[in-house]
Amino acid sequence: MIEIAVMIIAILGAILTIMQRDLLKAAILTGITGASVAFLFQFLLAPDVALTQAVVGAAIVPVFLALAVYKTQRMDE
Repeated sequence: MIEIAVMIIAILGAILTIMQRDLLKAAILTGITGASVAFLFQFLLAPDVALTQAVVGAAIVPVFLALAVYKTQRMDE
């Protein structure tokens, strides 16, 4: 039952990420999906995959996306 709730959280996190107009918020919200998938892997007794997903999906990818958005500049007219 809890795995269904975690899957719903992951799906809602992905939908919220897609719906964001601000790229920095979207970059930060990618961590929700990564963390919930990592928790799902841990719940399904795959701790090595869960640890990798937690490091990559919940920490590295959102940080790199946020840095990329922060470092780029938009040309306003």
